[in-house]
Amino acid sequence: MKKVAVIEGGYSKEKAISIKSAKTVFDNLDRTKLNPTRVLIDEKEWTAYDEEGRYSIDKNDFSYTKNGFKHNFEYAFIVIHGTPGEDGKLQGYLDMVGVPYNTSSAAITALTFQKFHCNQFLKNFGINVPEAALIKPEDIIDEEKKLKKVGLPCFVKPTDGGSSFGVTKVKKESEFLPAIKEAFNHGSEVIVEENIVGREVTCGIYRDSRGIKALPITEIISGNEYFDYDAKFNGKSKEITPAELSEEITNKIKALTKKIYGILGMRGIVRMDYILTKGEALFLIEINSVPGMSKESIVPQMAKVDNIELSFLF
Repeated sequence: MKKVAVIEGGYSKEKAISIKSAKTVFDNLDRTKLNPTRVLIDEKEWTAYDEEGRYSIDKNDFSYTKNGFKHNFEYAFIVIHGTPGEDGKLQGYLDMVGVPYNTSSAAITALTFQKFHCNQFLKNFGINVPEAALIKPEDIIDEEKKLKKVGLPCFVKPTDGGSSFGVTKVKKESEFLPAIKEAFNHGSEVIVEENIVGREVTCGIYRDSRGIKALPITEIISGNEYFDYDAKFNGKSKEITPAELSEEITNKIKALTKKIYGILGMRGIVRMDYILTKGEALFLIEINSVPGMSKESIVPQMAKVDNIELSFLF
Protein backbone atom coordinates (compact mmCIF):
# COMPACT_ATOMS: atom_id res chain seq x y z
CA MET A 1 0.00 0.00 0.00
CA LYS A 2 1.13 3.54 -0.76
CA LYS A 3 2.57 5.39 2.23
CA VAL A 4 0.76 8.74 2.45
CA ALA A 5 1.51 11.78 4.62
CA VAL A 6 -1.58 13.76 5.61
CA ILE A 7 0.04 17.13 6.28
CA GLU A 8 -1.64 19.50 8.73
CA GLY A 9 -0.91 22.52 10.91
CA GLY A 10 1.09 25.33 9.35
CA TYR A 11 2.44 28.67 10.46
CA SER A 12 -0.73 30.77 10.39
CA LYS A 13 -3.77 31.35 12.56
CA GLU A 14 -5.59 28.74 10.47
CA LYS A 15 -3.64 25.92 12.14
CA ALA A 16 -6.54 24.67 14.29
CA ILE A 17 -8.87 24.61 11.27
CA SER A 18 -6.25 22.66 9.31
CA ILE A 19 -6.00 19.99 12.00
CA LYS A 20 -9.78 19.47 11.92
CA SER A 21 -9.68 19.19 8.12
CA ALA A 22 -6.79 16.70 8.28
CA LYS A 23 -8.73 14.44 10.66
CA THR A 24 -11.58 14.18 8.14
CA VAL A 25 -9.13 13.37 5.34
CA PHE A 26 -7.22 10.84 7.46
CA ASP A 27 -10.41 9.10 8.61
CA ASN A 28 -11.76 8.79 5.07
CA LEU A 29 -8.76 7.70 3.03
CA ASP A 30 -9.19 4.26 1.46
CA ARG A 31 -7.25 1.86 3.71
CA THR A 32 -7.35 -0.87 1.05
CA LYS A 33 -5.04 1.24 -1.13
CA LEU A 34 -3.36 3.73 1.19
CA ASN A 35 -1.41 3.66 4.45
CA PRO A 36 -1.78 7.18 5.85
CA THR A 37 0.17 8.88 8.64
CA ARG A 38 -0.58 12.35 9.99
CA VAL A 39 2.25 14.85 9.84
CA LEU A 40 2.05 18.02 11.90
CA ILE A 41 4.03 21.02 10.67
CA ASP A 42 4.57 24.05 12.86
CA GLU A 43 7.24 26.70 13.30
CA LYS A 44 9.19 24.58 15.80
CA GLU A 45 9.30 21.18 14.11
CA TRP A 46 7.78 18.73 11.66
CA THR A 47 6.43 15.59 13.34
CA ALA A 48 4.80 12.37 12.16
CA TYR A 49 2.51 10.85 14.78
CA ASP A 50 0.27 7.87 15.45
CA GLU A 51 -1.32 6.18 18.47
CA GLU A 52 2.12 4.88 19.52
CA GLY A 53 4.08 8.12 19.54
CA ARG A 54 5.63 11.06 17.73
CA TYR A 55 8.57 10.95 15.32
CA SER A 56 10.68 13.80 13.94
CA ILE A 57 10.61 14.29 10.18
CA ASP A 58 13.95 14.18 8.37
CA LYS A 59 13.55 17.13 6.00
CA ASN A 60 16.38 15.90 3.78
CA ASP A 61 14.06 13.31 2.24
CA PHE A 62 10.71 13.77 4.05
CA SER A 63 10.94 10.56 6.07
CA TYR A 64 10.77 9.49 9.71
CA THR A 65 12.24 6.65 11.76
CA LYS A 66 10.11 4.46 14.04
CA ASN A 67 11.51 1.54 16.05
CA GLY A 68 14.72 1.70 14.06
CA PHE A 69 12.92 1.44 10.70
CA LYS A 70 12.91 4.33 8.22
CA HIS A 71 9.57 5.24 6.65
CA ASN A 72 9.60 7.12 3.33
CA PHE A 73 6.44 8.80 2.11
CA GLU A 74 5.33 8.09 -1.45
CA TYR A 75 2.61 10.76 -1.58
CA ALA A 76 1.52 13.84 0.38
CA PHE A 77 -2.03 15.01 1.00
CA ILE A 78 -1.69 18.69 1.93
CA VAL A 79 -4.41 19.97 4.27
CA ILE A 80 -2.69 23.16 5.46
CA HIS A 81 -4.70 26.36 5.09
CA GLY A 82 -2.43 29.40 4.80
CA THR A 83 1.35 29.21 4.79
CA PRO A 84 3.19 26.98 3.91
CA GLY A 85 0.51 24.72 2.38
CA GLU A 86 -1.54 27.23 0.43
CA ASP A 87 1.18 29.60 -0.78
CA GLY A 88 3.37 27.17 -2.74
CA LYS A 89 6.19 26.82 -0.22
CA LEU A 90 5.37 23.28 0.87
CA GLN A 91 4.71 22.26 -2.74
CA GLY A 92 8.15 23.60 -3.69
CA TYR A 93 9.78 21.58 -0.91
CA LEU A 94 7.96 18.39 -1.95
CA ASP A 95 9.03 18.96 -5.55
CA MET A 96 12.66 19.12 -4.38
CA VAL A 97 12.46 15.84 -2.43
CA GLY A 98 10.49 14.12 -5.18
CA VAL A 99 7.22 13.46 -3.34
CA PRO A 100 4.03 14.00 -5.40
CA TYR A 101 1.07 15.75 -3.77
CA ASN A 102 -2.66 16.43 -4.14
CA THR A 103 -2.76 20.18 -4.80
CA SER A 104 -1.89 22.46 -7.69
CA SER A 105 1.75 23.26 -8.40
CA ALA A 106 3.93 25.54 -6.29
CA ALA A 107 3.59 28.36 -8.83
CA ILE A 108 -0.21 28.16 -9.07
CA THR A 109 -0.82 27.86 -5.33
CA ALA A 110 1.47 30.87 -4.82
CA LEU A 111 -0.59 32.83 -7.35
CA THR A 112 -4.03 31.87 -5.99
CA PHE A 113 -2.90 32.68 -2.43
CA GLN A 114 -2.23 36.27 -3.53
CA LYS A 115 -5.85 37.28 -4.07
CA PHE A 116 -5.21 40.62 -5.75
CA HIS A 117 -2.60 39.34 -8.17
CA CYS A 118 -4.64 36.23 -9.01
CA ASN A 119 -7.79 38.20 -9.75
CA GLN A 120 -5.93 40.76 -11.86
CA PHE A 121 -4.35 37.91 -13.83
CA LEU A 122 -7.73 36.27 -14.47
CA LYS A 123 -9.21 39.63 -15.47
CA ASN A 124 -7.09 39.33 -18.62
CA PHE A 125 -9.18 36.27 -19.57
CA GLY A 126 -12.48 38.12 -19.29
CA ILE A 127 -13.28 36.97 -15.74
CA ASN A 128 -15.35 39.52 -13.78
CA VAL A 129 -13.63 40.54 -10.53
CA PRO A 130 -14.37 43.44 -8.14
CA GLU A 131 -12.51 46.72 -8.62
CA ALA A 132 -9.54 46.68 -6.25
CA ALA A 133 -6.42 48.53 -5.23
CA LEU A 134 -3.26 47.09 -3.69
CA ILE A 135 -1.43 48.63 -0.72
CA LYS A 136 2.13 47.65 0.11
CA PRO A 137 3.80 48.36 3.47
CA GLU A 138 6.03 51.07 2.00
CA ASP A 139 3.15 52.90 0.24
CA ILE A 140 2.06 56.39 1.17
CA ILE A 141 -1.66 55.85 1.41
CA ASP A 142 -3.86 58.24 -0.56
CA GLU A 143 -7.21 57.57 1.09
CA GLU A 144 -9.22 59.69 -1.31
CA LYS A 145 -7.72 58.06 -4.41
CA LYS A 146 -8.16 54.50 -3.13
CA LEU A 147 -11.73 55.03 -1.97
CA LYS A 148 -12.67 56.86 -5.15
CA LYS A 149 -11.61 53.80 -7.15
CA VAL A 150 -13.67 51.24 -5.19
CA GLY A 151 -16.33 53.35 -3.45
CA LEU A 152 -17.92 52.94 -0.03
CA PRO A 153 -18.70 50.60 1.54
CA CYS A 154 -15.67 48.50 0.61
CA PHE A 155 -13.67 45.61 1.98
CA VAL A 156 -10.13 45.89 3.30
CA LYS A 157 -8.32 42.58 3.66
CA PRO A 158 -4.90 40.95 3.54
CA THR A 159 -4.08 39.74 0.05
CA ASP A 160 -2.44 36.57 1.40
CA GLY A 161 -4.69 35.57 4.29
CA GLY A 162 -7.52 33.12 4.78
CA SER A 163 -10.53 32.26 6.97
CA SER A 164 -11.50 35.97 6.89
CA PHE A 165 -8.75 36.91 9.37
CA GLY A 166 -8.04 40.64 9.14
CA VAL A 167 -11.05 41.45 6.94
CA THR A 168 -13.02 44.65 7.62
CA LYS A 169 -16.05 46.10 5.89
CA VAL A 170 -15.37 49.83 5.75
CA LYS A 171 -18.48 52.02 5.65
CA LYS A 172 -16.97 55.45 6.21
CA GLU A 173 -13.64 57.12 5.57
CA SER A 174 -12.67 57.28 9.26
CA GLU A 175 -12.64 53.45 9.37
CA PHE A 176 -10.24 53.11 6.44
CA LEU A 177 -6.80 53.50 8.06
CA PRO A 178 -7.62 51.34 11.13
CA ALA A 179 -8.86 48.63 8.73
CA ILE A 180 -5.60 48.78 6.77
CA LYS A 181 -3.61 48.48 9.99
CA GLU A 182 -5.66 45.44 11.02
CA ALA A 183 -5.18 43.80 7.61
CA PHE A 184 -1.41 44.30 7.81
CA ASN A 185 -1.48 42.36 11.09
CA HIS A 186 -2.50 39.32 9.05
CA GLY A 187 -0.74 39.71 5.70
CA SER A 188 2.17 41.22 3.80
CA GLU A 189 0.02 43.30 1.42
CA VAL A 190 -3.51 44.69 1.64
CA ILE A 191 -6.39 44.81 -0.84
CA VAL A 192 -9.01 47.54 -0.90
CA GLU A 193 -11.88 45.91 -2.75
CA GLU A 194 -15.22 47.04 -4.14
CA ASN A 195 -18.28 45.76 -2.28
CA ILE A 196 -20.29 43.76 -4.81
CA VAL A 197 -23.90 43.44 -3.65
CA GLY A 198 -25.52 40.07 -4.28
CA ARG A 199 -25.75 36.44 -3.22
CA GLU A 200 -22.60 34.68 -2.08
CA VAL A 201 -22.18 31.34 -3.82
CA THR A 202 -19.33 28.88 -3.95
CA CYS A 203 -18.49 25.97 -6.23
CA GLY A 204 -16.19 23.04 -5.53
CA ILE A 205 -14.27 21.36 -8.31
CA TYR A 206 -11.84 18.48 -8.75
CA ARG A 207 -10.18 16.43 -11.46
CA ASP A 208 -10.34 12.65 -11.77
CA SER A 209 -9.55 10.10 -14.49
CA ARG A 210 -12.70 11.13 -16.37
CA GLY A 211 -11.90 14.86 -16.43
CA ILE A 212 -12.81 18.00 -14.50
CA LYS A 213 -15.91 17.68 -12.31
CA ALA A 214 -17.85 20.53 -10.66
CA LEU A 215 -19.64 19.80 -7.38
CA PRO A 216 -23.08 21.13 -6.41
CA ILE A 217 -23.14 24.86 -5.69
CA THR A 218 -23.59 26.18 -2.16
CA GLU A 219 -25.17 29.51 -1.25
CA ILE A 220 -23.82 31.11 1.92
CA ILE A 221 -26.18 33.31 3.92
CA SER A 222 -24.27 34.95 6.74
CA GLY A 223 -25.94 35.79 10.03
CA ASN A 224 -23.44 38.64 10.28
CA GLU A 225 -23.00 41.50 7.84
CA TYR A 226 -20.68 39.37 5.72
CA PHE A 227 -19.12 35.87 5.81
CA ASP A 228 -16.50 36.65 8.47
CA TYR A 229 -14.61 34.28 10.79
CA ASP A 230 -17.43 34.27 13.32
CA ALA A 231 -19.99 33.35 10.68
CA LYS A 232 -17.74 30.69 9.16
CA PHE A 233 -16.69 28.83 12.28
CA ASN A 234 -19.15 29.72 15.03
CA GLY A 235 -22.32 28.61 13.30
CA LYS A 236 -23.55 32.07 12.36
CA SER A 237 -24.20 31.29 8.73
CA LYS A 238 -26.63 29.20 6.73
CA GLU A 239 -25.21 27.10 3.92
CA ILE A 240 -27.71 25.86 1.35
CA THR A 241 -26.54 22.94 -0.81
CA PRO A 242 -27.55 22.71 -3.56
CA ALA A 243 -28.15 26.44 -3.90
CA GLU A 244 -31.64 27.45 -4.97
CA LEU A 245 -30.68 28.70 -8.42
CA SER A 246 -32.08 28.25 -11.89
CA GLU A 247 -30.56 25.56 -14.06
CA GLU A 248 -29.16 28.27 -16.33
CA ILE A 249 -27.34 30.07 -13.50
CA THR A 250 -26.16 26.78 -11.98
CA ASN A 251 -24.63 25.77 -15.31
CA LYS A 252 -23.10 29.23 -15.73
CA ILE A 253 -21.35 29.03 -12.36
CA LYS A 254 -20.09 25.50 -12.98
CA ALA A 255 -18.86 26.41 -16.47
CA LEU A 256 -16.98 29.46 -15.16
CA THR A 257 -15.43 27.40 -12.37
CA LYS A 258 -14.24 24.81 -14.87
CA LYS A 259 -12.89 27.56 -17.12
CA ILE A 260 -10.83 29.12 -14.32
CA TYR A 261 -9.60 25.71 -13.14
CA GLY A 262 -8.46 25.01 -16.70
CA ILE A 263 -6.87 28.44 -17.29
CA LEU A 264 -4.71 27.98 -14.20
CA GLY A 265 -3.99 24.29 -14.84
CA MET A 266 -5.12 23.43 -11.34
CA ARG A 267 -5.07 20.04 -9.64
CA GLY A 268 -6.86 18.53 -6.67
CA ILE A 269 -9.96 19.73 -4.85
CA VAL A 270 -10.51 23.48 -5.16
CA ARG A 271 -13.32 25.84 -4.15
CA MET A 272 -14.12 29.14 -5.86
CA ASP A 273 -16.18 31.90 -4.22
CA TYR A 274 -18.41 34.29 -6.16
CA ILE A 275 -20.96 37.05 -5.78
CA LEU A 276 -24.04 36.72 -7.97
CA THR A 277 -25.71 40.09 -8.52
CA LYS A 278 -29.42 40.77 -9.04
CA GLY A 279 -28.64 41.27 -12.72
CA GLU A 280 -27.12 37.75 -12.73
CA ALA A 281 -23.57 38.98 -13.25
CA LEU A 282 -21.00 36.71 -11.63
CA PHE A 283 -17.92 38.11 -9.87
CA LEU A 284 -15.04 35.92 -8.73
CA ILE A 285 -13.98 36.83 -5.19
CA GLU A 286 -11.25 34.29 -4.50
CA ILE A 287 -9.93 30.79 -5.13
CA ASN A 288 -9.31 28.36 -2.28
CA SER A 289 -6.61 25.93 -3.45
CA VAL A 290 -6.74 24.00 -0.14
CA PRO A 291 -10.36 24.35 0.99
CA GLY A 292 -11.64 23.29 4.40
CA MET A 293 -12.34 19.58 4.75
CA SER A 294 -13.74 19.24 8.27
CA LYS A 295 -17.14 17.61 8.74
CA GLU A 296 -18.70 21.08 8.92
CA SER A 297 -16.88 22.41 5.85
CA ILE A 298 -18.57 23.23 2.57
CA VAL A 299 -16.82 20.76 0.23
CA PRO A 300 -17.85 17.65 2.24
CA GLN A 301 -21.43 19.02 2.21
CA MET A 302 -21.26 19.34 -1.59
CA ALA A 303 -19.92 15.78 -1.92
CA LYS A 304 -22.70 14.41 0.28
CA VAL A 305 -25.40 16.06 -1.85
CA ASP A 306 -23.78 14.60 -4.96
CA ASN A 307 -23.63 11.12 -3.34
CA ILE A 308 -19.83 11.10 -3.53
CA GLU A 309 -18.03 9.18 -0.80
CA LEU A 310 -15.18 11.16 0.72
CA SER A 311 -12.92 8.14 0.24
CA PHE A 312 -13.49 8.55 -3.52
CA LEU A 313 -13.08 12.34 -3.49
CA PHE A 314 -9.84 12.18 -1.49
